[in-house]
Amino acid sequence: MTTQIRRALAFLTAALLAGAAAGCSAGGEPPPARLGKPHDPPPPGGEGTARGFTLVASGDVLPHDSIIKRAAADADGAGHDFRPMFSRVKPLVSAADLALCHMETVYGPDGGPFTGYPAFVSPPQVADGLRDAGYDGCSTASNHTLDAGPEGIKRTLDAFDRVGLGHAGSARTAAEAAAPKVYQAGSAKIAHLAYTYDTNGYPLPKGQPWAVNLMEQDKIIADARAARKAGADVVLVSLHWGTEWQTEPDERQLSLGKALTASRTGTRPDIDMILGTHAHIPQAYEKVNGTWIVYGMGDQIAGEMFNHSGARDLRGNYGSIGRFTFAPPAAAGERWQVTKAEFVPQMMDLAAGKVVNLPEALAQDPDDDRYRTAQEAISEAVLSRGAAKSGLTMGR
Repeated sequence: MTTQIRRALAFLTAALLAGAAAGCSAGGEPPPARLGKPHDPPPPGGEGTARGFTLVASGDVLPHDSIIKRAAADADGAGHDFRPMFSRVKPLVSAADLALCHMETVYGPDGGPFTGYPAFVSPPQVADGLRDAGYDGCSTASNHTLDAGPEGIKRTLDAFDRVGLGHAGSARTAAEAAAPKVYQAGSAKIAHLAYTYDTNGYPLPKGQPWAVNLMEQDKIIADARAARKAGADVVLVSLHWGTEWQTEPDERQLSLGKALTASRTGTRPDIDMILGTHAHIPQAYEKVNGTWIVYGMGDQIAGEMFNHSGARDLRGNYGSIGRFTFAPPAAAGERWQVTKAEFVPQMMDLAAGKVVNLPEALAQDPDDDRYRTAQEAISEAVLSRGAAKSGLTMGR
């Protein structure tokens, strides 16, 4: 780690220790549109007053066999319970106005069978854990989206619908695929689009070319423009891309990211943010053409990870949560601006069976060397392309 980054981390940690942790609330059944979210205060200037919002986004949810067994143990013999795994990031997630995850795998039928690597079929109770944590929706386009064929997609999206989670990137019907997922946060309408570089060689189901969104530049731009034309104030694009185990974004990430952020209609960018997943390790944040790109948030939920050399790699349990504050434009038709950009280092602590908010944990125990090492490694990766100069700070 460079001296410059060490100094930056020391400053950020000191600032964090003086901060206050965010609170959370939980809702009951049936899930309302904002389950687990604090109620919005009434707009000070009346119904027509524009209000900003906070966005939280996180990385791959990838339940290996060991994760499935842990959820079974946490359920104490009554199926699977993933809620405890998210309990230590729930305050952060549920405090956001809009929280998005990445569900990398598909779900099996109630009772199983369930499998981990290489063809993942996960318990549908993962969706309950995500919703309880405060997530509003997830991207569902990944290289594992077709691991269980179109039936896996249907079971996954049915489970999302059951708990009130939105989804983008895969679909059960052509009509569903054609309609972008739109959320309301603050006074903004936010479209969420999602795409994957591949499906591990599985062909798209016969007669269902719309089942999974593939990562094609022209399609992404066309979809973003259509969402904007339909009334979206902010367009978010999730991309499952990059080279596994490589901290640096690869050439495809760099070239596609540059092209997508350069695309404009009039003076307004077509895409307001890119949220990347897939590499299994934290990658950089960078502002390109005035637009934030998160090249890779790493894994949020995963078991023991082994890199291409076959070695156990702790980085596979490291990740970051992006938190961005958006403010309304000064005039109608202009761009919503990111006024605050933060990353929060997180780690899947396999011994504890929980995702850990590292700055929060280190505020409680500053001498935990394992958490300290993880936070420093994540921060170094996130800041490796100069994001601090663009205003990115470490949050808690």
